[in-house]
Amino acid sequence: MRTRDWPIRSKLTALVVVPVTALLALWIFATTLTFGPALGLLSARTLLYDLGRPGEVVVTELQRERRLSVVQLAGTTRLPVLAEQRQRTDRAVAELRRRVDGEALRDAADDLLEARIDHLVSALAALPAGRQFIDDRSVDRSGAIGLYSGMVTAAFQAFSAMATLDDPDLNRQALALTALGRSRELLGQSDALLTGALSAGRFAEGEHTQLVQAIANQRWLVDSAVADLPEGGRAAYQRLTEGEAFTRLRTMQDALLAANRSGRPPVDAAAWQTSHDAVQQQLRDFELAEADGLTDRSVPMAVRILARLAAAGVLGLVAVVVSVLVALRLGRTLVHRLSGVRTAALELAEHRLPDVVARLRRGEQVDVAREAPPLEYGHDEIGEVGRAFTEVQRTAVQAAVDEVALRRGLNEVFLNIARRSQSLVHRQLHLLDRMERRAEDPDELAELFQVDHLATRLRRHAEDLVILAGSAPGRGWRNPVAMVDLIRGAISEVEAYDRVDITAAQPVGVLGRAVGDVIHLLAELVENATAFSPPDTRVTVTGEQVANGYALEITDQGLGMSAAALETANTRLASSPEFDPAQSARLGLFVVARLAARHGVRVRLRPSEQGGVTAVVLIPADLVTAEPPAGPDPATLSAASADPARRLARTARRGAVPRTRPPTAPRTVAAPSAPPASAPTSGGGPGDAGSAADDELEGLPRRVRRRTPAAAQPRSTVTDTPAPRSPEEVRRVMAALQAGTARGRATVTTPAAPTGPATPIGPVTPPEPPTATERDA
Repeated sequence: MRTRDWPIRSKLTALVVVPVTALLALWIFATTLTFGPALGLLSARTLLYDLGRPGEVVVTELQRERRLSVVQLAGTTRLPVLAEQRQRTDRAVAELRRRVDGEALRDAADDLLEARIDHLVSALAALPAGRQFIDDRSVDRSGAIGLYSGMVTAAFQAFSAMATLDDPDLNRQALALTALGRSRELLGQSDALLTGALSAGRFAEGEHTQLVQAIANQRWLVDSAVADLPEGGRAAYQRLTEGEAFTRLRTMQDALLAANRSGRPPVDAAAWQTSHDAVQQQLRDFELAEADGLTDRSVPMAVRILARLAAAGVLGLVAVVVSVLVALRLGRTLVHRLSGVRTAALELAEHRLPDVVARLRRGEQVDVAREAPPLEYGHDEIGEVGRAFTEVQRTAVQAAVDEVALRRGLNEVFLNIARRSQSLVHRQLHLLDRMERRAEDPDELAELFQVDHLATRLRRHAEDLVILAGSAPGRGWRNPVAMVDLIRGAISEVEAYDRVDITAAQPVGVLGRAVGDVIHLLAELVENATAFSPPDTRVTVTGEQVANGYALEITDQGLGMSAAALETANTRLASSPEFDPAQSARLGLFVVARLAARHGVRVRLRPSEQGGVTAVVLIPADLVTAEPPAGPDPATLSAASADPARRLARTARRGAVPRTRPPTAPRTVAAPSAPPASAPTSGGGPGDAGSAADDELEGLPRRVRRRTPAAAQPRSTVTDTPAPRSPEEVRRVMAALQAGTARGRATVTTPAAPTGPATPIGPVTPPEPPTATERDA
């Protein structure tokens, strides 16, 4: 039994119930011990009148029948008086049986007395058979005496079992009366032996010895019984023995003790009979009187015991009730006070402290003294626990305040570092843009594009710090941007951009206020897809308009995630939790969750049919608008015929981000397999305003490789011998030539929606945020 896990109420209840139950058990036990003797004393009257008196009558009638039976056996004829005596004996036996079968006697008798009563009834049941033996003279005088003496002995054994009173004096007096009755029975046996000898004229063999033993035992029992009688009883018996009948009977007994064993008894039959009957009756009356007196003394004693029992019982019951009430009151008080401490602890842990932390994170001011009021529970140990818990509350709230302050300070540090990094990256990107415009060598231009791509990824990682710090990135757009441009901008911020295919994208636009965050969100998901899939597999991006917005699916062919990992990731994406530095390995999920929560975008991961993971991004309908028109560029129209090089450069930019004119049908977007090695131009320079304007057309700005015009290149006066080219260089030149041819053809005819398989996207730089002039326009 593990009691340490019990509630405090159960423990206090057990602490109260166990002692009270023990006290109640002791009270019941003491009451029972006292009540038992009282019931025993009260039952003495029942035993006397239902067993003692009827039993004594049966004994007297059996003694008389025994004497007459011995006289009949000593003679030769039947005695009519014997028949009459047998009828009186039968009536006495019937009355005794009726009394012993009553419920009152059986309830008052214990087990020993019930056994003795049953033995007496069984002995009396043999009386008819014994009478038949006597009538048939199948037994002698000694046998007849033994037959009746056995029944009388059974009666006196029952009388002895009645002397079980708890009061020692009364019990001793009851046993003394039983001994007097036995002495009277021995006197009756002596009378039967002597009457038989007188009728026969002589003692039979062994009869004198039996007579001597009976007289000796009778005198010994009288002496021992009288000694146990009360003083009044002893005095009354002494006066009884001083009477004439007792004196004559004792004189004749002395003569019988000295008589010849085989001769005639030396006493007169009539004198013996008179003295014997008188002594028997006097002894019987003395015994009945003493028994009545014993009963009368037992009743007041029983009443006194019951009175003391009632007083003790009431006082004990009052003590038990008082103990229960005090224990319940104290227990209830302890439970109430401990429950108050428990409630305060739970209130702090489950409600107050989380509320304080939430308010602190919202930037509210928190009063520690008001949020952790003192708990007053007295001045005992429970009060000390309450005061200790008050200190714990204050410490916890203060720790929460300090933690939030520390977190806010760290966020400010992260934000400051990120803003500085962003500023440096933007300056780096502008510097790279100028360097790309002035670059002449195609290989050098390709390396600049790689540096440009790395700087773009660095800018996204700097924005991660801004987002985790709780602020918004600096990039923003005023006008809607086409979804395909937005997807391409996200792909361009991924290292393995050449493994990503845009298989289908229905033409829609995204409001400018969400463009930067959606690009960042998609870039994080695409980067996860490329990072957790084999390098020789493809990552596909599809988009379609649905009833409640626009759905994008980014699917990889990696090993996938377990069901538990998917559930954990989806929970984190849906709830936008606070950033935990211990979970830095899942930094992208925190960023995606923050960005999605900012605009109501729903992101969910699910298993892919190809074995990897599919990230489903649902952009809400309030962020989706019609695709902005591509439209012709006024600068392009004014210079198309005069400057074919600028037209070719613009065509090359548009070839990098193809757009479909019909807004209703989905399209498959393709890009060249590699960026062009060179783009021939015939007009303008690196700082040409027309080229800069071309780069800002059609939604998101794009950077395109361009060569300095041939006229601006310095001519060499030395004829260089062509150096042998490696196979990789030849392949790069041929790929550039093929891409240039495709873009040249695109300027002749209006491009239609591509229907062939998608190809990887080249290193297209991500969109730059608009300038202050563009935002104010």
